[in-house]
Amino acid sequence: MTRFRPLSRFWRPMLSAAALTVVLVFLGGCAGAAIGAGATAGIVALEERPLEVVALDTAIASRIRINLVNAGEKYIINVGIEVYEGRVLLTGYLPSEVMRAKAIRLTWEVASVKDVFNELLVGETNIKNLTRESWITAQLTSNITLDKKILAINYSIETVGGTVYLIGLAQNQAELDRVVAHARNIRYVRNVISYVRVKKAPA
Repeated sequence: MTRFRPLSRFWRPMLSAAALTVVLVFLGGCAGAAIGAGATAGIVALEERPLEVVALDTAIASRIRINLVNAGEKYIINVGIEVYEGRVLLTGYLPSEVMRAKAIRLTWEVASVKDVFNELLVGETNIKNLTRESWITAQLTSNITLDKKILAINYSIETVGGTVYLIGLAQNQAELDRVVAHARNIRYVRNVISYVRVKKAPA
């Protein structure tokens, strides 16, 4: 399972934008502004979501983590969190139904959460399973990144118990079908569950 992946991924464009602002202040003038506009456009082009949405998703994920940390070690170690456009995907293992219900409640307590996809399992796992899950996620990430017909940056992936969970934004149904096909072709994958939103076709 890829834990805390959204945080590093979400912060990257934000940090780039912050660094860009410093450069613009240093350079000043129209030339600096022109460079800044082009660079910012490039950053936004990498992510379908506007920067303010990326920032909000990052904040939501961070607040959920804080809630889980305060609830106890098992919550933060065993729960994977992905946030896309205010929609939260929870995956992983918790020892009891009571803990599972509490994790969901703590997630809903965070402001700006629009939906919670509860894929938490009641039970235990082990290093072998975690290693295999991480390998599956890495394989799928690599495969869709190398596929020129897929805008891979718009997808977040979690793997638990042989099931691959997807969340993000697909350009169209054909692209999403390619991602799902890549997942199903990976060894040890038993099921694929998608919470990916498909973009509406232009009117």
